[in-house]
Amino acid sequence: MSFAFLAALGATLVVRPAGPIRTLTDALALARPGDSIVVHAGTYREPPIVVRTRVTIVGVGGPVFVGGEHSTLEVEADSVVITGLRFRQVTPSPLEDRAAIVLRGTRGCRIEANDIRDAFFGIYALKASDCLIRRNRIEGSAANDAAAGNGIQLWQARAMSVVENEVLGHRDGIYLEFSPSAVVRGNRSSGNRRYGLHFMRSDSCTYAGNLFARNGAGVAVMYSRNVQMLDNRFERNWGDAAYGLLLKEISDGTVTGNLFADNTVGLYLEDANRNILTGNTFQRNGWAVKVLASATDNRFEGNVFEGNSFDVSTNSRSASSRFAGNWWDQYRGYDLDRDGVGDVPYRPVRLFSLVVERHEPSLILLRSPFVELLDAAERFMPVLTPETLVDGRPLMRRPR
Repeated sequence: MSFAFLAALGATLVVRPAGPIRTLTDALALARPGDSIVVHAGTYREPPIVVRTRVTIVGVGGPVFVGGEHSTLEVEADSVVITGLRFRQVTPSPLEDRAAIVLRGTRGCRIEANDIRDAFFGIYALKASDCLIRRNRIEGSAANDAAAGNGIQLWQARAMSVVENEVLGHRDGIYLEFSPSAVVRGNRSSGNRRYGLHFMRSDSCTYAGNLFARNGAGVAVMYSRNVQMLDNRFERNWGDAAYGLLLKEISDGTVTGNLFADNTVGLYLEDANRNILTGNTFQRNGWAVKVLASATDNRFEGNVFEGNSFDVSTNSRSASSRFAGNWWDQYRGYDLDRDGVGDVPYRPVRLFSLVVERHEPSLILLRSPFVELLDAAERFMPVLTPETLVDGRPLMRRPR
């Protein structure tokens, strides 16, 4: 953004450590709506900075704002732009959610290309709407969960866009609650203590093209409707209770074109209903899909399953989700009419997976000859595995 362009928007105020205007607080006191504030390199320690005027704040040379026992920069005006700033050291608190940047009841703001480190919360939007949070790097360093806030948090916000940010080392990388119609796209959320992305009660949202890797418990989408989950990568989320993606009490959602690779559980469905899951790839997971009996009327079509210890697992013989037209690397059927679809249905639920579901320590027998014999007997005469979790049209060739 050129200084000439800034000047065209209004007056330009310049902040320098040795200049006439030495703090952002002083510049804001002088600013009028539409003005721009250029902050030059330096280290700034100020009381909580509150933006109540529509301004554009631009950092030049990476100015650093050091926080403390309070939020660093609070925005209460509409259409504010904040870009090119660095924020450091917002102290954790059990009593308040302190953040480097707070958007409070604002509309149309843009928070872009900032660098935030060692902050309790990175960017916290409360009751904001139509704001863009883009290309920020937000890195936490909490040693325990009590000292870890979320990287980006939306609370009772609406129509927010969270795009191309890098978030790591927080409790949840990106957290949404009561925040409908949000778009979360192209972010990299990794190494967070709990979830890379956590949805709660946020309907009609879309998250697409994101990477969620090495998070403590993967990604959780809960208590929401009409969520679109497209072309994301869920990778290397390992742990006793870790999932690539957890869907809990989700209905009428779409899960399409995603990669689930090297997770303890790729996809876990509990009380999830009427979701469509198509064109996804499940590779090298412990369990590719765990679908509980409480998850009903979900459709799995055109997905790829390869290299998983268990393709599908459930806790009941009466599970009602449906599989059709998927490719399974363990399918050994034939195609006499050469239509590309196997003539013999495939049963992806291994008998041993039901045993493990009821008695997890038996997992130690996974590679034993006894388990191979048990599964072979069930394939020959299936009487215990769910009758409903059968792919009647297994693909003979792996989709590209």
